[in-house]
Amino acid sequence: MEPTNQKFLERVVSQKALQMGSSFPCQICVVGFLCGVCLTSFFLAVLTSVGTFGFTGISFSSLSMGNSPLNSSSEIINVITSSDYQSKVKETARWVDSKGREPESDDDARVSLLTEAWGALLADREPEESEFSKRFGLNKSSLPNTPHLENCKLSAQVNKHLDARSGAGGFPPWTTWKGSLNMYPATETDKNLRSFKDQPVSDGAYPPWIVGSDEENYPLTRKVQRDIWIHQHPVNCHDPNIKFLVADWEKLPGFGIGAQFAGMAGLLAIAINEKRVLVTGYFNRADHDGCKASRGSWSCYFFLETSQECRDRAFELITNKEAWEKGTIKGKDSYKSKEIWTAKVPREWGDPWSYLQPTTDINGSLIAVHHKMDRRWWRAQAVRYLMRFQTEYTCGLLNVARHAAFGKEAAKMVLASLDKDWPKVITNQPKSEIEEFVWSNHRPWVPRPLLSMHVRMGDKACEMKVVEFEEYMELAHRIQMRFPHLKNVWLSTEMQEVIDKTRSYPHWNFYYTNVTRQVGNVSMATYEASLGRKTSTNYPLVNFLMAVESDFFIGALGSTWCFLIDGMRNTGGKVMAGYLSVNKDRFW
Repeated sequence: MEPTNQKFLERVVSQKALQMGSSFPCQICVVGFLCGVCLTSFFLAVLTSVGTFGFTGISFSSLSMGNSPLNSSSEIINVITSSDYQSKVKETARWVDSKGREPESDDDARVSLLTEAWGALLADREPEESEFSKRFGLNKSSLPNTPHLENCKLSAQVNKHLDARSGAGGFPPWTTWKGSLNMYPATETDKNLRSFKDQPVSDGAYPPWIVGSDEENYPLTRKVQRDIWIHQHPVNCHDPNIKFLVADWEKLPGFGIGAQFAGMAGLLAIAINEKRVLVTGYFNRADHDGCKASRGSWSCYFFLETSQECRDRAFELITNKEAWEKGTIKGKDSYKSKEIWTAKVPREWGDPWSYLQPTTDINGSLIAVHHKMDRRWWRAQAVRYLMRFQTEYTCGLLNVARHAAFGKEAAKMVLASLDKDWPKVITNQPKSEIEEFVWSNHRPWVPRPLLSMHVRMGDKACEMKVVEFEEYMELAHRIQMRFPHLKNVWLSTEMQEVIDKTRSYPHWNFYYTNVTRQVGNVSMATYEASLGRKTSTNYPLVNFLMAVESDFFIGALGSTWCFLIDGMRNTGGKVMAGYLSVNKDRFW
């Protein structure tokens, strides 16, 4: 009986289960469960695909915009070969076909190819044509124009021509010509052009290193620069009436590069007041392997302050005891430290600092009058003259920096104007004369408007009021309220915490050199020593010159470095761009 009863019970339960299974609510539950399983599987597949494609494509440099190395051009070059290019295209095509979307990474591969090919030309050792062709599948001559790079060799040749007297002691060709136009090959029929080129400089011809009109620079800048050049380049350096002041750049421990510039500005003032030709000697910051033939000399970075003839004559007189006794030659030791650092500003041009326009903003107000206005004006003139022409080496440093920061953006612009099948289809067009001679004077492209910001913190707190990065960005926002298209910032700072804070401002594009920065508070001398002489000189100079070329500048006047940047901008056609400072100069 027990088995029979058990079977009966099983039959009842089975019938009941069947009835329940055929009921509508149960069917809904089953269908829902199966749908859930399907959806879960689908989303897992999608996430796996997105994770593989999307996240591997993130470039940290696109977040920081300045994450490429500066100091060695070879470090920024990660070569992509033509075979790599083709494989990237195929991989992209596979992904696009599976998703049914329009291919975009084909353009990315072309941008990478062009960017890397341009970068190879900036390497310390430029590859031979055969090597270049093997690596990139391109000829050097087939590369499109690089809008963000300068032809450094040509620029150095042109500037050398503009910085030397002509054959019979005549003036340099400071005419209305600019760039390479003065090198245009005049024919026999171009008599008027040839006659004009051969004319001596007139009183109205000013140095070609000054950009803009008188109204766009500090008062009398063009005339002062012309007169300093004439003073520093006498027709005959062996004239017994010519006197010299020979001085090394300051090299005491703890003196920053800005202090070195300020010290030499004082020595130039002394030389002009005493009617001496200033001749610079040892420059410790150029004492590194990068400077090669001009090691230990200012001429590694910029053109020398006087002619080679005068330098030779001055160093010849150094060993002449009679020349020292007569005062024909003097050295830095002939003057007290205070005489150099607070040198009397030359009065040959009156007191043009008395009518400086109020273009400096501090706490929302323009500063019309302050202490040491004469020193501010003179240091600007002195540093502008000493940096009037960059050498090929300095030009190359700037090229590497611009390419690391703006290379991909430049490549995208250029490729947009080329055949969509480049590099498979390449159209080589010879340079026209207007490209070679007239457009040669255009400065390298940078994304504009560009705001330069120098954030000085660290051990500077013992000399001035130090403020946080947020206050600098508040000033940047003020500029952006007036110029809403401003979003690019060239940031220079020695502090890593400042770089880290840029992530809090995702709507700005920050560009900066990729060097090791301070973590914590250490002295500038210790920090520079950790970088090495080459890096600790090259990267600040690049930042300095980028700040001079930028459309706007935010800094701290309490910093000598910012003070000098402001002076270079105010003698470089940037007066009306103004200057927003987070504090006053400590001597005001």
